[in-house]
Amino acid sequence: SGQKVCYGDLKHSCYKLAYFQDLSRRVGFEEARQACEMDGGALLSLESEAEQQLIENMLQNLTKSGSGISDGDFWIGLWRSGNELATSSPCPNLYKWSDGSISPFRNWYTDEPSCGSEACVVMYHQPTANPGLGGPYLYQWNDDRCNMKH
Repeated sequence: SGQKVCYGDLKHSCYKLAYFQDLSRRVGFEEARQACEMDGGALLSLESEAEQQLIENMLQNLTKSGSGISDGDFWIGLWRSGNELATSSPCPNLYKWSDGSISPFRNWYTDEPSCGSEACVVMYHQPTANPGLGGPYLYQWNDDRCNMKH
């Protein structure tokens, strides 16, 4: 299930937010990617500050609507394949959008990405967590292990 929000913009006609309060229904990165593709879409590419802000507003509206959204990060379509670690590029430059977008926009949390075994990216959504060095864990990006359930 998920909440679909549609706009008239041709480039991004619809966004669908899928949030599961029930932890057993949350999925890993690859399952989330496949679910989006089966729905005729793709995991989200955030291509600008304006689009980042749009998504933040959508999440705030969902939270305000009293639908019970609590802590739970959201997969976005940014990832790096493990076999690229052998290159001389700095790790943050290895992340790519799964839908082929070449947007350079990034919104990493302080000290992220940490790289290592973490190769898939979430948008933080932890309203009850105590803020860290980069402020609240809300809407910035963090690399995580791809098999984590979000």
